[in-house]
Amino acid sequence: MALLEVSNIKKVYTTHFGGNKVQALERVSFTVEKGEYVAIMGESGAGKTTLLNILATLDKPTAGQVNINGTNVSAIKEKEICAYRRDHFGFVFQDFNLLDTLSLRDNIYLPMVLAGGQLSLMEERIRPLAQKLSIGDLLEKYPYEVSGGQKQRAAIARALITQPQIIFADEPTGALDSKAADRLLRLFGEINREGQTILMVTHSIRAASHADRVLFIKDGGVFNQVYRGNLNNDGLYRKISDTLTVSQAGGEDDV
Repeated sequence: MALLEVSNIKKVYTTHFGGNKVQALERVSFTVEKGEYVAIMGESGAGKTTLLNILATLDKPTAGQVNINGTNVSAIKEKEICAYRRDHFGFVFQDFNLLDTLSLRDNIYLPMVLAGGQLSLMEERIRPLAQKLSIGDLLEKYPYEVSGGQKQRAAIARALITQPQIIFADEPTGALDSKAADRLLRLFGEINREGQTILMVTHSIRAASHADRVLFIKDGGVFNQVYRGNLNNDGLYRKISDTLTVSQAGGEDDV
């Protein structure tokens, strides 16, 4: 059984003025296996962030179903969904979402603190994460005292400390310079090779070329996907670029 099963997801928004309906997603279906690294690409307005929000239980579909490890998350009660999200998912955002009033250490601890976790377990888990992410000497600093790349590595540590089933990443390299972005993408690759499932929304072909599979969203639906296979990052980059060219030309040939 796949870790994530998405079946015929549809999302329609009703505008506040005039009651006009806007269809953001239409009959989206795909699966993600445990340990996969999947990127979602598409033009602005294609529906990829809406899809990510539904998968991460930050929004609900108008129709369709999302199963995670056999649980229909779309049916989880509102009062229970925050705890489910905290216990099962990790999040990495473009703007880091760190609290400036907390040290990096306390930002990383925050999901476990909210879950009532024991300090000894937090300390046990942060040590290998801080070492892997090269932030061990920064833990007592505050977000405004460190660079964007260092903030994002702290955000990754926060996402990983709960040992989530899935990491959802929304444009994780968007606020980073090229050097910091490359380092983050290498870290994502290492984390994935250790068994972590990652689902990433990105505009960046370079970022997507680090994934194992790329889904392309267009007009609210999945119109194509490409697999890494035996390709290296440069080869996958070219394959993604070719697919986007076909998309912009209006074609829907398989790649």
